[in-house]
Amino acid sequence: MNREYKAFSEYKAFSEYREFPEDRFSPPATGGISLLVAFAVLCLTVFALLSLGTVQAQSRLADASLEAVEEYYKADSEALRILALLCEGEFPEGVIYKEGTYSYTCPISETQALEVEVRILEGDYEILRWQAVPEGQDGEESGFDLWDGEESIKRE
Repeated sequence: MNREYKAFSEYKAFSEYREFPEDRFSPPATGGISLLVAFAVLCLTVFALLSLGTVQAQSRLADASLEAVEEYYKADSEALRILALLCEGEFPEGVIYKEGTYSYTCPISETQALEVEVRILEGDYEILRWQAVPEGQDGEESGFDLWDGEESIKRE
């Protein structure tokens, strides 16, 4: 116990010996650290917002892709149904027969269509064309006056 009392009395003497001037105030040096923390929080917030925007864009893209695939396979199954009817000897509406080939179009969306050309053989068929094309690409004029290379360029 003597030892503990001696240590305590030395500590008390030391603490009384130190003098702290009360008229001098020195704030803790946390300015640089606070700036670093604020910058880190700002960076993390910006990265979080960018990530959120990316996730939303990818979600919209996935939804659009899903819709496009569903529309294509609906048109594909309709084309297969028409092909089955042709193989059974029926002639569905919208099918064009020309020179031994049957051709028909199944709409995929407002901007695309599935164009099919088949040749029906005895108990079998041959697919000549099964292609998704932009709507209006079935030989129609585009409305643009394009240079075909036949006319010469006049220079003045």
